[in-house]
Amino acid sequence: MIVIRDAKVLRPTGIEQTTVVIDGDTIRGVGEVPEVNGATVLDADGAWLGPGLVDLHVHFRDPGQTWKEDVETGARAASAGGYTAVIAMPNTDPPIDGGSTAVAAMERSKQVETLHIGVAGCLTRGREGVEMADFDAMYGAGIRIFSDDGDAVPGAALLHRIMAYLRDLPGALVAEHPEDRELSGNGQMHEGLTATVLGIEGLPGLAEDVIVARDLEVAAATGARVHVQHVSTSNAVELIRRARGRGVAVTAEATPHHLALDDSALEGLDPDLKMYPPLRGAEDRAAVVEALREGVIDAVATDHAPHSSTEKAVPFEEAPRGVIGLETAAAVVSTALGRDQAAFFDRLSIAPARIAGLHRQGIAIEPGSPANLVLFAPDARWVPGAFASKSENSPFKGMELTGRVMATIYEGQISYEGGLL
Repeated sequence: MIVIRDAKVLRPTGIEQTTVVIDGDTIRGVGEVPEVNGATVLDADGAWLGPGLVDLHVHFRDPGQTWKEDVETGARAASAGGYTAVIAMPNTDPPIDGGSTAVAAMERSKQVETLHIGVAGCLTRGREGVEMADFDAMYGAGIRIFSDDGDAVPGAALLHRIMAYLRDLPGALVAEHPEDRELSGNGQMHEGLTATVLGIEGLPGLAEDVIVARDLEVAAATGARVHVQHVSTSNAVELIRRARGRGVAVTAEATPHHLALDDSALEGLDPDLKMYPPLRGAEDRAAVVEALREGVIDAVATDHAPHSSTEKAVPFEEAPRGVIGLETAAAVVSTALGRDQAAFFDRLSIAPARIAGLHRQGIAIEPGSPANLVLFAPDARWVPGAFASKSENSPFKGMELTGRVMATIYEGQISYEGGLL
């Protein structure tokens, strides 16, 4: 049994400073409770308590690239960041594009007892953008989110067939990486002033915008659910806003790094700041932050993408794209949202759980609800250094952040504690 005292608790009716008692995998009581002999007691001292965080977009590199990350180290990083559920992308080796690879990935994920790891499946066979993946087999294995993350489906006709097919599978979601590779070309950072000054080939925001526009039109025509991954441009924000206004079934995510940083941070050409989509201009960053605050962007997803130190220890143009984000996301997002507790839990837990259809996640605290929780101290200051992830390619390494996870509880068991016990 766990007793959490003096926490600011997210309840269905709002925020309440109180005590929460956990018994097994369930919330037993909220409010004044008698002493419980033998219970583990956490003194929250006014920290935020709410549903555990949910990430719609992580890369655990398992199978195929486990020197960067695997499900165990990825789970430890997620727990340290306050997460009780994640969705792992299918761009593994081999890709998750059919029944056998889906079953193997699901069974591997079930071996982790400290985190719910959902698995996404590919949209096209082998992620090659030529023919549809085996949706029936993957759906039968329990997969509901489908993405060729790292690539958009290249042809509108193929995307139309995919969306029309998945529309008829209850709960199925098309999650698109919005990037036109012909337009992005060999771009290494955002096409803007910083790239011009540094003499680095730029990657235009148009490469994102045209895919978002196309995908929204195909979703409107088919009635499929579409989710736009890692939104980074002001134009993409407006396209999503207008599409939702006319009834398109669209949701969207933004990453912590696109909320906190713009391309001016790249003046030192740090390979740990290279990711795709790239850090955009200041106006784009401001538009994404405002869209998240308004709810036009529904959720924050880290796009946690580990690379080894050796891979990143090369000139900027040669470095692989991608950064880790699970262990720093809560701090970055609470800052971006102005320390709004209700919005924090909505964008990091409630909305992503709803999008993914995770019924034991993203639930405000009340007696009888699942004990998947995070305790977060919004005013704690810290500097990320060592990471639970195998990799350290964080854009926030060495930067002072405000807000830190104190404890994570998954199905009634403490999966992470930051010195509380």
